Amino acid sequence: MILPDPPDGRELSRQYEIRFAGREEYRRAVWGRLTAFLAQRYSIEEGSSVLDLGCGYGEFINGVGGGDRHAMDLNPDARRMLDPGITFHEQDCSQPWPVGDLNFVFTSNFFEHLPSKDHLMRTLNAALGALKPGGTLICLGPNIRRVAGGYWDFWDHYLPLTERSLEEAMKIAGFEVFDCVGSFLPYSMSRGRRAPGWILGLYLRIPALWRVFGKQFLVAGRKPGPAS
Repeated sequence: MILPDPPDGRELSRQYEIRFAGREEYRRAVWGRLTAFLAQRYSIEEGSSVLDLGCGYGEFINGVGGGDRHAMDLNPDARRMLDPGITFHEQDCSQPWPVGDLNFVFTSNFFEHLPSKDHLMRTLNAALGALKPGGTLICLGPNIRRVAGGYWDFWDHYLPLTERSLEEAMKIAGFEVFDCVGSFLPYSMSRGRRAPGWILGLYLRIPALWRVFGKQFLVAGRKPGPAS
């Protein structure tokens, strides 16, 4: 099968600049609360080895304390956004990864940018291979069932997914899915109102609100085998 070429790094740099300019401080504040929530939910402890897949400007991986930290993206600007000590991998995620023995792989709003299901399956296989037995893949992304036509408001969206289709793909790749939430976060931080950070903190503590306002899924799966 002939796969489409991955996006050009310069094109990604321009897209990020257009989409997130002027929102950097707000995004860091929001991600600080979200990272703390996810670290507690999935027991991401100090010293864990973590890779942020499609890291963007590094808001998640910069907020994960200590340990062996990695970030992967095709946007060359991502490198300068990362804290010292984070290893940056500028590469196509569907190709073999130069890293292993990870406790966690995290990705947010990334799979929808992959050009095909084949790219996604190759990426899931690479993530499985990079994780330790018992290691966890955590995925956030827009749920096409909840977002509907608004999904296509972003130029670089290709692959529509729901929590159920991603769960199935992860199981095919070999993951044991243990957390599957169809409605988690609101759709986007790149447009619309900038809610105060305390509102997000309150929102995360009340799952009943997720079912009303959540348009992104949250899916997590483990690599089979005893945790090491």
